[in-house]
Amino acid sequence: MPSAQQPRAVFAMDPVHLPLLFPPPLMARLQKAADIDASLVVEDFTDPAAAPALARAEVLITGWGCPHLDGDVLAAAPKLRTVLHAAGSVRSLVGEALWQRGVTVSSAVTGNALPVAEYTLAMILLAGKDAFGHRERFRHTHAYPSPAQTAATGNLGRRVGVIGASRVGRRLLELLRQFDFTVFLYDPYVSADEAKALGAESLPLDELLRRSDIVSLHAPDIPETQRMLNRERLALVRDGGVLINTSRGALVDHGALTHELLSGRLSAILDVTEPEPLPADSPLYRLPNVFLTPHIAGSLGNELERLGGIVVAECERLVAGLPLAHEVHHADLARVA
Repeated sequence: MPSAQQPRAVFAMDPVHLPLLFPPPLMARLQKAADIDASLVVEDFTDPAAAPALARAEVLITGWGCPHLDGDVLAAAPKLRTVLHAAGSVRSLVGEALWQRGVTVSSAVTGNALPVAEYTLAMILLAGKDAFGHRERFRHTHAYPSPAQTAATGNLGRRVGVIGASRVGRRLLELLRQFDFTVFLYDPYVSADEAKALGAESLPLDELLRRSDIVSLHAPDIPETQRMLNRERLALVRDGGVLINTSRGALVDHGALTHELLSGRLSAILDVTEPEPLPADSPLYRLPNVFLTPHIAGSLGNELERLGGIVVAECERLVAGLPLAHEVHHADLARVA
């Protein structure tokens, strides 16, 4: 029997994610903290079968595939007071009506930042060794490279430019500190002293692009960052430079990037693009200097359990009367993902 202290909660997401987000031990913890039916996962807030549970719900536990939370959701869930999102950004999930009502929102975005940072670190290390270029050449020549062909490779002192001290950017900077890189950071909200504490030298964006061997994007997708890497800025990157994008495709002018990649002047490691996915005839699928992956840097497979764990801990804090550890504030959405 549920206790009087347990908030009534409902899952709202694509059901395919539920077993990975909440494996049995986590589900047991969650059901101890909240009155929730693990067999009910709402995909459509107008579904009559979900109406009784939504009418009682004080907490929505959302994830990928959750419908947009707007005024209609408030009408269906008049007692709703908290949204616990078992994924990353809530920018496109939570509508103005929920913010205006004062519904508290929490996100597991910090848990999703770690695998993205780990993926990016792996790509930086491989790019510094020119692993992708050597693989392509080895595929065709079956010959080991000469010392002359490897003279410009290696990670000792490699100059890495990080654009954006976001959650992912900060985790990446933390991971980079154990390696012999020279790290630059561009973020208009971070002072030179704070950048130094993060292990990086603060630089203006154009100077970062000029001085870096590898540029990694971690800025939020907001109006000010749309196409921030345009034709003029991409031209600043030194010949042989590498662009890594695990953030959002909209931050890059893909026409300008494609021009640079077709010329062979730059290489790119792209986990995100615009559009997503790219059209089937895009040359980026075939270029030897492009490593293209289908948006896999974020949490996948067993990594989803980390996100579920954050949500369960938030629910336990809710029951204990403690403030949420990962609350998202409406005012912050103007400058975060």
